[in-house]
Amino acid sequence: MQNHYNLVYREEEREMIPLCREENVGIIPWSPLARGFLAGNRPRSAEGELRQGETVRGKTDASAQRLYYQESDYQVVDRVIELAKKRGVSIAQVALAWMLHKPGITSPIVGATKPHHLGEAVKALEVRLTQEDIGYLQEPYQPHQVLGI
Repeated sequence: MQNHYNLVYREEEREMIPLCREENVGIIPWSPLARGFLAGNRPRSAEGELRQGETVRGKTDASAQRLYYQESDYQVVDRVIELAKKRGVSIAQVALAWMLHKPGITSPIVGATKPHHLGEAVKALEVRLTQEDIGYLQEPYQPHQVLGI
């Protein structure tokens, strides 16, 4: 199953992921970093100045702005950033590690656009999250409208 799934869009947990697990279907989610949103590169508003880690794409990606816009999405990112700083790893590594800790995930489709993105993805394999970490990252999540992309 190739599905849209990440820390800020978890609607697949309702039906598809449980069905895939029950039927032993592999799950290879796309956009595990939410178009860079979970790498901390999106300002809270289109008018905001770029902060450290934000990119021009983060300010201008209309698709991402349509997908990830709720205040709870930013609260999740804030927690990912906090945990990454605490662990001394990158923000992307924490977001990918969360996904790799989810049962049934075979491999996320990382969509690397630069060589160092691949290195970050590989390093995420070394990040061990506790159940408390996972709960902390997931707690602010609010349901989204189901998107048929």
